[in-house]
Amino acid sequence: MSRLLPFIGFVLVVALLIFGLRWNRTHDMNWVPSPLIDKPAPEFTLPLLYDSTKTVSRQDLLGQPYLLNVFGSWCVTCQDEHPVLMAHAKKFGVRLIGMDWKDDPDTAKRWLAQFGNPYDTILVDADGKAGIDFGVYGAPETFLVDAQGVVRYKHIGNLTPENIERELKPAIAQLGKVQP
Repeated sequence: MSRLLPFIGFVLVVALLIFGLRWNRTHDMNWVPSPLIDKPAPEFTLPLLYDSTKTVSRQDLLGQPYLLNVFGSWCVTCQDEHPVLMAHAKKFGVRLIGMDWKDDPDTAKRWLAQFGNPYDTILVDADGKAGIDFGVYGAPETFLVDAQGVVRYKHIGNLTPENIERELKPAIAQLGKVQP
């Protein structure tokens, strides 16, 4: 019997591996449930990138829906996403708010000067605390927040033209149908 224990352990490990591989094929690995969906966005007050003497809070953004795009100049995936934001920002129909996350503001300004600025407003979350409150796993992440300040949609990873059409545009269109 003691000789069978390692074999049984090996069979269990192989079974778990096969289960994991099949699970990955049938589930979207970019989708992570957010406990913020249909709940108020977290409170925050953050300085503006281009004028650190001024701040913007959650309350300042109430009254109109917006997309909050978490990015960083250090983020390779954000560089992939950036041309998509540049091409689609004006087509969203809602404000695009950037949150420069865990980044040096001067580096972010240079990065935006080089690649363009698709954002209506850019907030600085240098210490990452606001990102933690939003449940950010890593940049880029995008949140759709309605006019009442309730998070209605979250996308982890870079936005592509395909997921903008398939997911984001319908979520934005749904905002007009959501009761406060």
